[in-house]
Amino acid sequence: MPSSSSAALIQFQNLVGRKFQIYNSLFTSLPFHRIEKTGILLSLLLNFCEEGYDNNQSPLQIIEDFLGRHTSYERQEEQLDLLFRFVQYVERQVVLFDALEDAAFTIVNDMNGPGTLKGLQSEISQFGDETRLKKKLEDFSIRLVLTAHPTQFYPGSVLGIIHDLTRAIEQNDINHINMYLQQLGKTPFLKQQKPTPYDEAISLLWYLENVFYQAAGRIMSFMKTNLPESVTAENPVIRMGFWPGGDRDGNPFVRTDTTLKVAGALRESILKLYYLDVRRLKRRLTFKGVEIPLQQLELKLYNNLFVPGYKSDISKEELLDTLGQIKETLISRHNGLFLDLIESLINKVEVFGLHFASLDIRQDSSIHVRLIGEIVNKTTALPSNYFSLSEKEKIQALIRVDALVDPGSLEDEVHRDTLEVMAAIKKIQGSNGEEGCDRYVISHAETALSVMEVYGLLLMSGWQPGAMKVDIVPLFETVDDLNNAAGVMKGLYELPAYREHLQQRRNKQTIMLGFSDGTKDGGYLMANWSIYKAKEALTAVSRNYGIDVIFFDGRGGPPARGGGKTHKFYASLGKNIANEEIQLTIQGQTVSSNFGTIESAQYNIEQLINAGISNDLFASQKVILQDTEKDLIEQLAEKSLSAYLELKNHPNFLEYLGHVSPLKFYSATNIGSRPTKRGRAGKLELKDLRAIPFVGSWSQLKQNVTGYYGLGTAFKEMDEEGRWEEVKELYEKSTFIKTLVANCEMSMKKSFFPMTRFLSRHPVYGEIWNKVYDEYELTKQYIFRLTGKKELMADYPVEQLSVQMRERIVLPLVTIQQYAITKVREMEEAQIESPYKQTLEKLVMRCSFGIINAGRNSA
Repeated sequence: MPSSSSAALIQFQNLVGRKFQIYNSLFTSLPFHRIEKTGILLSLLLNFCEEGYDNNQSPLQIIEDFLGRHTSYERQEEQLDLLFRFVQYVERQVVLFDALEDAAFTIVNDMNGPGTLKGLQSEISQFGDETRLKKKLEDFSIRLVLTAHPTQFYPGSVLGIIHDLTRAIEQNDINHINMYLQQLGKTPFLKQQKPTPYDEAISLLWYLENVFYQAAGRIMSFMKTNLPESVTAENPVIRMGFWPGGDRDGNPFVRTDTTLKVAGALRESILKLYYLDVRRLKRRLTFKGVEIPLQQLELKLYNNLFVPGYKSDISKEELLDTLGQIKETLISRHNGLFLDLIESLINKVEVFGLHFASLDIRQDSSIHVRLIGEIVNKTTALPSNYFSLSEKEKIQALIRVDALVDPGSLEDEVHRDTLEVMAAIKKIQGSNGEEGCDRYVISHAETALSVMEVYGLLLMSGWQPGAMKVDIVPLFETVDDLNNAAGVMKGLYELPAYREHLQQRRNKQTIMLGFSDGTKDGGYLMANWSIYKAKEALTAVSRNYGIDVIFFDGRGGPPARGGGKTHKFYASLGKNIANEEIQLTIQGQTVSSNFGTIESAQYNIEQLINAGISNDLFASQKVILQDTEKDLIEQLAEKSLSAYLELKNHPNFLEYLGHVSPLKFYSATNIGSRPTKRGRAGKLELKDLRAIPFVGSWSQLKQNVTGYYGLGTAFKEMDEEGRWEEVKELYEKSTFIKTLVANCEMSMKKSFFPMTRFLSRHPVYGEIWNKVYDEYELTKQYIFRLTGKKELMADYPVEQLSVQMRERIVLPLVTIQQYAITKVREMEEAQIESPYKQTLEKLVMRCSFGIINAGRNSA
C-alpha cells in the first residue's frame, strides 16, 4: 500500500499534471490573434529554451536564434508582437494551472488529517486534555490580516473566472471549461492605471466576501459541534484584519477620507452578506414564532443598507440577540428543525460583527517626529524647547499633553492627515464597533519615545488618557531593532502612564515583528533567528511585568519574507514564547494561493489554529532548544550574516540588482498604490528600497538570494571547525531549524542559474553572479548532507512537482524577460536611442505578471 505522500503525488499527477496537458490543448481555440500558431510556436520556444540553457546559451542568444529559425519575422515590431502574444498565452496557462490545483485541493490534501481540527480532536481525545483546551480557548485566537502589498496581479474579473473555472474542473464540465477559457482569452489582465488604495481594498474585499465568510463559518460550526465546551461567544477564535486604506507607511495616497471610505465598505459588505443569509433563512424558517422576527431583522438590515440617509440603528449585540431568540424558539417549539442554519449565521456574526475585518492604521515613526516638530513650531501643545529635552523629558512632556491640536493649523498635508486619522478612529468605532479600528502600528519603532509620540498625538487628536480605546503597536524590523526590542518594552512597562493605558487594554500588549526588512537587513538565517530571540526576550520581560504579550508577525509570501510553511513555525515554538494569539499578515499571492478557495482557506486556517493550540497543550512532548543549541544557532546566524553582509556591501550590489533584474520596472507595473521605495525621489539606496521589490526582483532573476544566502558558508565553517555532527543533531531535534531548512529548499528549488550564467563573464557583474552561484551550490551540497536526500524539497513531493511544473510553464517568460532586460541594458550602455526601448521595457513589466503569479509565493 503506497504511503500517504505517494498517494497524494499520484492524485496530483492525475488531477493536475495530466489534466493540464489535456486542457492546455483547448487554448488553441482561444480568441487570440493567430492563437494556434502562437501555441505551437510557444511549445517550440519552451524546448528551445531547455536545449539552449543546456548548451550554455544566454536568453538573448536563445530568443534571437528562435526568431531567426522558427519565424519569418524580420521587422523588430513583428518580433516583439510575437513575444507579447507568448506572454498573453503563458499568463492564461498559469491561470489554468492555478484552477486545476484549486480543484484538486481537497483530494490531494488530507482535510481531516494531521494539523486539521479533526486531527486536533483526535489528539485531545487520546491525551484527555479537554480541560486544558477549554482554558486555552478562553483567550486564544488567530488573526489573519490582509495587506495591500503589490504582489497580487489578478484583477477581480480574473479572480471570478478562476473561481468558476475551478468549479467546472471539479465537475469535469468540459463545455463550461472551454467557455471560461475563452472568456479568459478576452479578459484583460493588465491594469491600465495604478490602483488607488480604495481599489486595493475592494480587490481584497472579494476574498472576505467569497472565501473567508464561508470558511470561518464552517470552522466555527465544527468547533462548536465537536468541542462545544471550549468555544464561547466572547472569543470567536478567528479574527480578520485589514490594511488597505489604513496603512499609510510610505504611501502618500492613503488619506483619512480613504480610511473612512474603506471602513464603510467593510461594514456595508458584511451587512449585505447577513441580509442575503437572512433572506435564505426565510425560505426555510416559515414557522410560527420565528417568521416575524426574521422579517423584522430583514427589514432593519435593508434599511441600514439601502435607504438613503437612513441613520444606522443596528448593532452586533442586537443581531445576536434576535438570532439567539429565534434559535431558542426553534429548539423549544419546532424540534430544532434547521437549527444548523441559524447557528451558522450566529457563528458568522460572532466572528465578523459589523466590522467584517479590523482596519489597522500604520505610519512610519519618522512622520510622527516631523509632525511633532511642526506642532512645536505652530502651537503651544508642547514646550518650545521640546527638541533640546532628553528622551525621558520628551516622554513626560507627551504624557502631560492637555491641549487639542487643530489639524487645519498645520501646513504639511501628511501631518494633517496623521492627526485627522487618529480622530477618525473614534468615528469608525462608532459605526463598526470598537473592533472596527482599534490599533495603531508604528513602523521603525526604535525607542520607547517612538511609542509615546503616538500616545501624545492621540491625546492631541481628542482621545482622553483614561479612555484611549486604541492599542499602540510598535513594529520592530531590522536586526538591531529586534535585538533592542525587549529593552524598549521594559522602558515602556515602567512608565506609570503607559501601564495605566495597558490596564485599560486588558493588560495586553501587541508587538509586531517584521520578517521582510529583517531579511533584507541581515539575511535569511539571522533575520529568522533574531525574531525567535526577540520573541523569547519580549515574552520574558512582558511576563515579568504581568503583561500578556501578543506577537503580530509581518510575514510575506516567500520564505525570505516569513512565508513558506508558516504553521510549522508556530508549532515549533516552545513554552518560552508567548502563544496567546497567532497574528500574521497575509499578503499578495499568499491570499490567492493559500486562501483562494473556501476549502484551501479552511484547511490553512485550521493548520494555524491547530499549531497554536497543540504547541501549548502538547508542549511537554516538544523538544525545547537548550542553551547550547541556541549558542550553536547563534554562531550559525553570525557566520551567515558575515557572508550576506560581504555580498550586500559589495560596491556593485545594488547596481547588479538594478541592471540585471526587473527592479527598476516595478513602479511601472500598476499593481500597487505604494511607491517602490520609501522617502523622497532621488537616487535609489538599499535602505530606502522596500522589501517586496527587493525580494521579488531576486525571485524573477531566479537567484532568490534572500531565501538561502549565507547558510552554506555557515555550514561549511562549522564543518571545518569539526562541529558538523552538532549541526546534524540540532537539525534532527529542532522543528524550528527543520522548518527553516525546508523553506530554504523551496527558495532554492525556484532558482535557475543557467538563465543568467552569461553574466558570469560580465566585466562588472560577473563577480557578484559567481558569488551568488557558489553560495547556492555550497548551500545545496550541505543541505543534501544534512537531510540525507538527493533532491531539494524531497520531503514534500507534491509541492516539489508543483514547483517544477510551474517553473517549466514560465521558462519562456523568464527567458523573454531577461532578453528584454539585456536589450535595454545594451542600449543604455551604448547610449543608443531606439524607438523600441519603451516597448522592451513594457515587455519586461508584462513578463512580471505571469512569473510572479506562477510562483504563488515568490514576492
